[in-house]
Parts: sequence; structure tokens; C-alpha cells
Amino acid sequence: MSKVIASAPGKINIFFAVGPLGADGFHDVFSIYQALNLREEITVTASSEWLVKVSGALSAEQLSAVPTGEENLVVRAAKIVAAAAEIQQPHPVKFEITKNVPVAGGMGGGSADAAAALMAVDELWCTGVEGDALLKAAAELGADVPFALLGGTAIGTGKGHELVPLDSVKRLHWVLVANQKGLSTPSVYKRLDELRSGRGQDPTKVPKPTAPKELLAALLSGDPSLVAPLLHNDLQEAALDLMPELSETIANGLAAGALAAMVSGSGPTIALLAQDSAAASAIASQLAAQGHTAIATFGPAAGTILEKN
Repeated sequence: MSKVIASAPGKINIFFAVGPLGADGFHDVFSIYQALNLREEITVTASSEWLVKVSGALSAEQLSAVPTGEENLVVRAAKIVAAAAEIQQPHPVKFEITKNVPVAGGMGGGSADAAAALMAVDELWCTGVEGDALLKAAAELGADVPFALLGGTAIGTGKGHELVPLDSVKRLHWVLVANQKGLSTPSVYKRLDELRSGRGQDPTKVPKPTAPKELLAALLSGDPSLVAPLLHNDLQEAALDLMPELSETIANGLAAGALAAMVSGSGPTIALLAQDSAAASAIASQLAAQGHTAIATFGPAAGTILEKN
């Protein structure tokens, strides 16, 4: 094929518990992911060299933060597809990334790019890397990439990439409030460990996270007022410590009518749960009038898909 387009969703963590720090420097986690109807799009074409071009609905500052060299995960994704298909010298690819998910915002935008690249390059090269093989390739790229392939709502355990889909989860309406500064995920985890140590808690001996049964039941009920008080993110305290102004954003979101507000993933994006679509639009409008970058969206949404050219 001469050109292939794939899209993949951004995500939020409806629940995120961080367990013990392992010897490998990673944490055992328990996450409930939800894919959002806010998608990254990747167009791939054959090229004489590896190329990455970036555009999209984000600010120029955000777009400039996306690497355009071979260090971008999309190039690594292509090379992993080649390795899985036992291609010794893969033909270079040009990637055109259309970004809609905030950069370094704790919403898995880079992971969505990688997931879309995996599927698009596999289709472009007709390599037939799919199913479990594609999920295995995704796990090599990062903990959030397998979920970006899967979409919907799912439980993630281990380092976050061991997934169990949650079927029949009803639609929830969200407002995402982006922050132009960005936060490094490793720095947020590091700060959480420091805060735990400061309380006399050994980060390597934190109890292993367990499933939040009440929240799982609330998600199936479809009642956002039942879901709201059960939202939780262990990384929130570290994100707020590193970027205290996020507390004001949370307060503004609640004042605008959100049922609940939380840091999304490692931040700094704030996720606000709304009663319904109309409420989400009203909250986003009110926050935009205050100078915030606010996006009304919903989940669960489809995982990575091939788009028609």
C-alpha cells in the first residue's frame, strides 16, 4: 500500500494505585484505564529515510515538544514490527502525526502515537503482525501502549500493561484541562517515593494494590454520581507537590460544576467528571472563559483502528 492512516485514543486513569518500587526501578500498579474520544492520527508512507512530521490542534509550544527524529516512539514501533516479522533491513517510513492529546499531560498521547504506528506500519508493509504478537510488540514500547491498542475500559496490573477488558461500562463525560508546562512521568513517580519515605513508609514495601470493587460496580451502573467519589490517583499528591497551581485548576473545575476532579495519570492534565454531555460542554466553556485550555470529551472509546484513506 502507498499510504496508511491509523488513529488511537488518549486515555485517563479512572483509578490508579501505585504499589511497591521494584529492584528494576518500576512500580507495581493497579489501574483502571478509560480510552477517550480524543484521538491521535498517524499517516505512514514509504520514504527514502526515517521522517517524523508533527501537526495538530495543540499549541505551537506543545507541538514543538514532540521529537521529530528517530528517537520518536513511532520509529521504534516500526522497527519492532520489522523485528517481529523477521525483516532484517526495514524500508524507512515517513510518519505524519496529527496530535489532539496534550503532550506530557498524563494522557498517553505518545503511547497512542506508538500504537497507531504499530498498526499502520504493519498494514503498510503487509507483515501480518497482529493479535497477541502486536500486543507483545506494544508492551516493548511502554506500559500504556497495549491499552492504546485495546481501547474501551480495562484493568491494568503489573507495570500497567497486563490488561483485562471491562465490558458493559457505560459512557462517562469528561472535561480535560491541559497545562502547557508538562510533567515528566519518572519525576512524578520519584517524588511520590520521596513523599512516602518522608512519612516513614518504605517505597519498596508499600502494599500491593487491590481492585476497587465499589468503583467497578459504579462503572457498570452508568451513574456518574456514584463514580465521582470513587475516583483515585496515587500520583496526584506528587503531581500537586511538583506543580502546586494544579490545585487551583481542580478548585476551578469543581466550582464550574464538575462532580469530581483529579490529576490524570502523572499529570499535569486535570480530568473533570461531568453529569452529562451538556454539563461537560458548560464546564469547558466556563473554564475556557477563565483562560484554561478545556476539552469536553467522553469515554469509553475505540482502541487503535485503521482509517479510510
